[in-house]
Amino acid sequence: MTLPMTASTALARWERRTQGPLLALAVLFAIAYAIPIVAPRAPQDLLTACHVANWAVWGAFAADYLVRLWLAEDRLRFIRGNPLALLAVVLPLAQPLRLLKLVSMLFLAGQRARMASQVRVTTYVAGSCLGLLVFGALAVLEVERDEPGASIHTLGDAVWWAFTTMTTVGYGDMAPTTGLGRMLAVGLMLSGIALLGVVTANIAAWFIARFEKDDVEERRQTEAIRELTEEVRALRGELAALKGTPAPQSVE
Repeated sequence: MTLPMTASTALARWERRTQGPLLALAVLFAIAYAIPIVAPRAPQDLLTACHVANWAVWGAFAADYLVRLWLAEDRLRFIRGNPLALLAVVLPLAQPLRLLKLVSMLFLAGQRARMASQVRVTTYVAGSCLGLLVFGALAVLEVERDEPGASIHTLGDAVWWAFTTMTTVGYGDMAPTTGLGRMLAVGLMLSGIALLGVVTANIAAWFIARFEKDDVEERRQTEAIRELTEEVRALRGELAALKGTPAPQSVE
C-alpha cells in the first residue's frame, strides 16, 4: 500500500532534486555577472546574453522560493522562518541594479548550499571567503571604475582592495568614493569579521572537543583501574579465606 506524500516529504524531495541544478545556475550567474565587468567592450550580443542570463537565473531562484512556499505545510511559518530569502527575491525588483541581484544570488545560493549535509563548515567558510572576495572585487570595480577621482580602475586594484577590506587591514591606498562602493565596503568588512569569528569559533570548538575527549578517556581509565583494584581486593579476600588467614584491607 502506497502512503500519501505529505507536504514536508514533497518539500524535502523538491529541495533534494533542485539543489544541484540551482547551484549550477548560480555558477552560470557568476560567469554572466563577471563577463561584462571584466570585458566591458565585448560584443553587444554577448553582453545582452549575460544580462538575460542574470535575470533568468534570478527568476529560477525566485520560482524555487515560490514552489517551496507552496509545498510548505505552514506557509506563514515558512515566510517567517525565511525573511531574508523573501527579501533576496523581492530586492532586485525594487531597484534593478546588478549589485542587488548579486547580493540576492549570493544569499540564495548560499542558503541552498547550507541545506546539503555533506557541506562541512570549513568548506562553506572557505567558499564564502572566496565568493565574497571575487564578487566584492567585481562589484566595486563596476561601480567605481568610471567615477571621477576613483582609485580603483582595474580588476587587480579591485581584488587587492577587496582582500585588504575583508581582512580589515585597510592600507588606505585604495578606497571607494561612491555611495554604493562604500556600502559594499561596509558589507565586506562585516562579512570578513563574521567569517573570522566563525573560523575562530571552529578552532576553539575543536580544541574543546579534544580536551573533552581526553577527559573522557582519563575518566574511563580511572574507572577501569578502580574496578581492577576492587577485583584484586576481592580475589585476595577469597584467597585469604581459603587459607584461613585474615584478608588484607587495602591494595598498595
